[in-house]
Amino acid sequence: MTAEPDGLQDRLRRFATIWSRAVYQVTSTSLTRVELEERLLPLAGRLSQALRARTFDAEEGRAVGAALVSAHCTDPESLSRSLDCVDAYLVLYCGEDGPQEDLRARSSRLQHAMAAGYAGALRDRTLAEQEAIAWAAQSARSAVAEALHDSEARFRAVFEGAAIGIGIADLDGNILQINGALQRMFGGSEQTVRGRSVTDWTHPDDAPQVWKLYEELVRGERDHYHVEKAFYRPDGTVLWTNLTVSLLRDADGRPQYQLALMEDTTERRLLNLRLRYEATHDALTGLPNRTLFFERLEKAVSAGEGQRFGLCYLDLDGFKTINDSLGHAAGDRLLVEVADRLQSCATAPGEMVARLGGDEFVALTTGPDTEAEVDDLAARIMHALVAPVSVEGRELTVRGSIGIVEGPAGERGPAEVLRSADITMYRAKSAGGNRFELADPEADLKAITRHGLTTALPAALDRSEFFIEYQPLVHLGDGSVRGAEALVRWLHPQHGVLGPDRFIPLAEHTGLIVPLGRWVLEQSVRQARDWQEQYGGHPAGGPLRINVNLSPCQLTHPGLVQDTVDILERAGLEPEALCLEVTESALIGADDDLLKPLRRLAEMGVDIALDDFGTGYSNLANLRRLPVSILKLDRSFTQGMQQFPADPVDLKIVEGIVSLAHSLDLTVTVEGVETGAQAEQLRILGCDTAQGWYYARPGPPERLHDLALADATG
Repeated sequence: MTAEPDGLQDRLRRFATIWSRAVYQVTSTSLTRVELEERLLPLAGRLSQALRARTFDAEEGRAVGAALVSAHCTDPESLSRSLDCVDAYLVLYCGEDGPQEDLRARSSRLQHAMAAGYAGALRDRTLAEQEAIAWAAQSARSAVAEALHDSEARFRAVFEGAAIGIGIADLDGNILQINGALQRMFGGSEQTVRGRSVTDWTHPDDAPQVWKLYEELVRGERDHYHVEKAFYRPDGTVLWTNLTVSLLRDADGRPQYQLALMEDTTERRLLNLRLRYEATHDALTGLPNRTLFFERLEKAVSAGEGQRFGLCYLDLDGFKTINDSLGHAAGDRLLVEVADRLQSCATAPGEMVARLGGDEFVALTTGPDTEAEVDDLAARIMHALVAPVSVEGRELTVRGSIGIVEGPAGERGPAEVLRSADITMYRAKSAGGNRFELADPEADLKAITRHGLTTALPAALDRSEFFIEYQPLVHLGDGSVRGAEALVRWLHPQHGVLGPDRFIPLAEHTGLIVPLGRWVLEQSVRQARDWQEQYGGHPAGGPLRINVNLSPCQLTHPGLVQDTVDILERAGLEPEALCLEVTESALIGADDDLLKPLRRLAEMGVDIALDDFGTGYSNLANLRRLPVSILKLDRSFTQGMQQFPADPVDLKIVEGIVSLAHSLDLTVTVEGVETGAQAEQLRILGCDTAQGWYYARPGPPERLHDLALADATG
């Protein structure tokens, strides 16, 4: 609770303020709330004196209740709210010096007296109004004998004391009579308003049906209509009203006059417009926000035949760095400057700029020829961002990536258009940023498919949609099967069988690669154990080896070593039967912390293979510090051996790699062997094992079983 005012007058003023706020909404008065407060202030003083008087005088309370009626607080809710205010605040603000219990009792008696005075005054007022009505009725009856029927209708319709504006006009639109409320609404003299015709009060915002309804009424085809209508005041300002117009007929039912009832809604409309503006505009930049932009975009994409639209979706490059380094206040100032520049770029008819949120902006252009206009708009935006922005004494370079969507209206919805622009913008950003790209339906489809696969990945693992195929590893010396590489596949419900290149990068991006990789390792190790139980090892001795790929995310996972140990122990497979393949690019520049798990696994007997060797530009001297025992030579080095004669450069490169690997006690496996000539050449060069379509494509585990049995039976 805030501190009370110091002086009695301050406390009285506060009490009167609370009182006026409580009753103003239920008081039929032309006074403003502040004016009503001034009317209530002396009443608050009288209540305060009565509360603190030596001798209690109930007459003061009755007088205050009667004064409420005089102030037009005649709604029963006015009395209820007044008594609530007296009960809650009179003692609090005006009775701090006396015993609270006595003051509370006296306050209660004052409330009873106020209610009695209010009821009495309201009764007297009602009687007076009844008497006035009776007098008016008598006058009307007298007028029947002295005047025409039209005069009777006019005088019965006009009630000067009404709180709403009332006007009477003849069927030609000539204004015959207005009341004081209507005169005050228009802010002029009675003659100024009465001197005009109804048909003169047109306004550009009039709805099309307004004057059609008016014509039907004066022709007698309808008895009334209700519309929202604007009027120009004599000073040029606009008056907004809820307007009800009724037709007055004579005793024979013939149309005689039109009666207009007007409620001033100007302030309410201004408030609604303000609220609408705040709801549809960005608070920071003042630009239209996502809500208003979608309304405009929906109109643009659903326009009539022959209309087109163009959309530029802008995202600032490196904005997060500015926020992180200089703070959000500096970032906000940068956004305001960018918004001003964008606003200056979209000044032509049919163009608008909006802020969707963060550092994302959109610019929209509409019309019959947006194909050239949208490119020009994007170029203007890029040019507007060239000049540095000065923030806190720093000159900040602003760059942006823009995705452009352009097309005819009626073919796509607003959500589809915005999604395409968003995808295209990220394509521009991926291409280096500071550029704009045009939407490509094929690229959109790929991005949408990629997003769908990403969201479906977690459920796919739970629904057992993944399976493993195995590609044999063949010894080049004797042609025996020495093992197989496990290759995971996804049996997607809509897209069919997907290779790892379609979903492994998505799994790495989302972190799902860790549980997926653990599942692949479990299944592969269990399969290797089944092979051993079925037909033992390969002819040269030792177990059939299973090769499983590890992603960079798995390498950094703290549970890699323990998970591998647990899986091997549960399956009953010796570590020598497992080979973990790690891409060369994942180990470029690897520090000891990253290599430590691999070293522990290698010490246990697990083979570590350096996959895709030759594509990562690693320092060959670093091979000595890596805990690897196998080099898997990338297929790009052996493609030249598929032709005859083989490319001599490729031969020299492979020969050098094999020699280096053997000097480091590393075995060499070659991927992508597709011809017998290629396999023979690799054997001559000294390669140890190979895999590829020449031997077998990846397939179910029983295929490896058949190949191994064929080797064993010779």
